[in-house]
Amino acid sequence: MHALSHYQELISDYFTELNLAKEPRNLYEPIEYILTLGGKRMRPILTLMATEVFDVDCKKALAAATAIEVFHNFSLVHDDIMDDAPLRRGRETVHEKWDINTGILSGDAMLIVAYQHFEEYEPAIFRDLAKLFSKTALEVCEGQQYDVDFETRDDVTIPEYLKMIEYKTAVLVGAAMKMGAIVAETSCENANLIYEFGLNLGIAFQLQDDYLDAFGDPKTFGKQVGGDIIENKKTYLYLKAIEFATAEEKDQLLHLFSIQPNDNTDKINSVKEIFNQTGASEATQVAIEEYTFKAFDTLEQMNIDSHKKEILHQFGKNLMDRKV
Repeated sequence: MHALSHYQELISDYFTELNLAKEPRNLYEPIEYILTLGGKRMRPILTLMATEVFDVDCKKALAAATAIEVFHNFSLVHDDIMDDAPLRRGRETVHEKWDINTGILSGDAMLIVAYQHFEEYEPAIFRDLAKLFSKTALEVCEGQQYDVDFETRDDVTIPEYLKMIEYKTAVLVGAAMKMGAIVAETSCENANLIYEFGLNLGIAFQLQDDYLDAFGDPKTFGKQVGGDIIENKKTYLYLKAIEFATAEEKDQLLHLFSIQPNDNTDKINSVKEIFNQTGASEATQVAIEEYTFKAFDTLEQMNIDSHKKEILHQFGKNLMDRKV
C-alpha cells in the first residue's frame, strides 16, 4: 500500500484527464467547476486503498473511484440548492455561480457520467458495482429526504437521526470501500466487512462534520459555519442538547430553532452556548469516538495482514481528529 498522497495524486491526475470540455458548455462547465474545487476526496481514496488492501493494483479501481467522487459531487450540487448554501469548499456554489436550473441539470448529468465509469469493467464486476451503486444512490436520496423532513419536526429521535446520516452520508463511504473490494475480487466476507468498516467510519465522519459546522474554523472548514443552525437542522448536537437541557434551556433552544432572523449571528452564538452548557458538545465528541472504534473492531475481523490494518486504523484516527 501507498501513502495517502500517492492515492490523491492518482485521483487528481485521473480527474485532469477527464474529457468534460464538451458542448453545450453551460451543461459541462459547472461539472468541471465543482470537480476541480477538489475537497478531501476521501471516498475515492478509500476505493483505491481498499483495492490494495486485497493485493490488487489500485489503478484498476480508478474508474470506480471516479464514479464515487462524481456521484458525491452531484449530491452536493443538489444539496446546496435545497439548502440555499452560498459556499462550497470556500467557493461559490454551482447554483450561485450560474443559476438553479443549471445546477439541477448539470447535477443530473453528473449522475449519468458516474454510471458511465463502470462500463470500463468486465460484465461480472460491472454488475456487482452497478448493483451496489444503485442501492447506495437510492439510500442517499432517502437520507436526504429524512434530513429535509426533520427540519419541520420537533420530535426527531436520536435513532432516527443516526439512520438519516447513515443513509445520507455513511452508506457512500461504505460503498466506496466495498467497490475497491469488488474490483479486487476478494471474498464476499471481506467485501462485507470492509463495507461495515466504511459505514461506521462514515457515521463518525458525519458526526464530526456536524460538530465542525457549529464549532469549526471558517478559514479551514470551507463551508459557512453555523449553517445547520441557520437551517434549523436537528443534528446530533441539537438532539443531545434537548435531551440534557433544563426546562429553561430547552424552551430557549426550541425558540431559537423556530426563528429565521435576517442576521443570524446572535442566533448562532446563543445556540452554540447552549450546546456547550448542556454537555451536548462533549457528548457529540464521545459519539464520534464510539463509531470510530466500532469501525476499528470490524477492521480486526478482516482477513488481511496487520500492516494493512494499521494503515486503515491510522486513516480512521486522522478522520476523527480532523479540523476541516
